Amino acid sequence: METQAKRFYVSGRVQGVGFRFFAERTAASLGVGGYVKNLYDGRVEVYAVGSEQQMDALRNALQRGPRMAAVERVEEHDADILREYANVFSIESDG
Repeated sequence: METQAKRFYVSGRVQGVGFRFFAERTAASLGVGGYVKNLYDGRVEVYAVGSEQQMDALRNALQRGPRMAAVERVEEHDADILREYANVFSIESDG
């Protein structure tokens, strides 16, 4: 299994609806490392480290989002693997 890293930028009604906690729980259940944080432009950024199958499952979950969210779009970009996030998933302060 080849490890990869992705950045997902989630747009829509995704702040103030529990999206970061949803992303953290989902990543933990999938065994994905990384972080989630709110961006000042209203989007949520999810940085994730894992296998291709884990990235697919995470992307599918992010497209659904938690019950109160209204996800309009999920942008996906390849990213460098940041070793400090390889084995842990955290909620970062807004940035």
